[in-house]
Amino acid sequence: MDRRTVLGFGAVAIAGLCERAQAGLAEGGTLPADPAEVVSLWPDLPPGGQDVQLTLHIQELSPNPLSYHHRLFTNVGVPTLTVFHPEHPDGSAVLVVPGGAYTVVAFDNEGLDVARRLSASGVTCFVLQYRLPAEGWTDAADVPLQDAQRAMRIIRAGASNYRIDPKRVGVLGFSAGGHIAASLATRSGAKVYERVDDADSEDAAPAFAGLMYPVITMLEGTHADSRRKLLGSDPSPQTLAAYSCERLVTAQMPPSFLCLTADDDVVPFVPNGMAMFGALHGAGVPAEIHVFQEGGHGLGIRGAEGKSPAPWPDLFLHWGYRNGWFRDPSARPA
Repeated sequence: MDRRTVLGFGAVAIAGLCERAQAGLAEGGTLPADPAEVVSLWPDLPPGGQDVQLTLHIQELSPNPLSYHHRLFTNVGVPTLTVFHPEHPDGSAVLVVPGGAYTVVAFDNEGLDVARRLSASGVTCFVLQYRLPAEGWTDAADVPLQDAQRAMRIIRAGASNYRIDPKRVGVLGFSAGGHIAASLATRSGAKVYERVDDADSEDAAPAFAGLMYPVITMLEGTHADSRRKLLGSDPSPQTLAAYSCERLVTAQMPPSFLCLTADDDVVPFVPNGMAMFGALHGAGVPAEIHVFQEGGHGLGIRGAEGKSPAPWPDLFLHWGYRNGWFRDPSARPA
């Protein structure tokens, strides 16, 4: 793909972290470096970016960056896809959308860590570093969806290069990233930006959707910070309804997998994930839901260790095996 290029998105900051990390050992070996293949979503300025000047800021929250990263990104001026190529690709792909309350992008915990786990099972993964709506963009409320639609189209446009089946490309979103994933699944055909190039002739609809402890509603029971960052401090009732994904479900929405925790005190699971499941069921859309007794919010991979939701990646993969999107490694010819 001529757009496939290694970018310098915060390269100095990231390279410094990686060099220090690679000098030390994690419990299971060396800390894996970030993948080298990073794809820019937009050939020029992203939509609505004429007056936006941002320098990527990276905050490292890991108490031991030599063992693992927990980076939060803000000031995202250049949205990208970080590509994970499996050793044994099964032809499927997942767009991974980290959360962060539309305030930050939790790049590792709900992004790279997830992609490493899925790619180990043969899934080609694309981690979306998306623009944050409250950082000066025009049409702020649609900025994350612009990036998600464009990402899906770029993935499908490069299907032959990535050795993936364009009919087996899905999305997996976490928290506010779950709202982006649900928005993509319900509004894939919405015209939220002008055509840029031939990639935009591709379908943006995911074949399946994974929604991990997602923000879904903008109405009562929403996550207030996510709503404020996405829609501003005083959105109209019409706007609230238009961005409440449980109200946008139709029979055309792709089959969906939901994972929630009953003790989530950040994004209440009943008016969000459960409401989405109810809407899917009511529309006749195939859906699977797991509600774990405990686990809190923002689990990702590392945060789920030792807790009841720890098996969620296997549950997601097995759901994909049963529905034909993923290929079970144990069932493949030797």
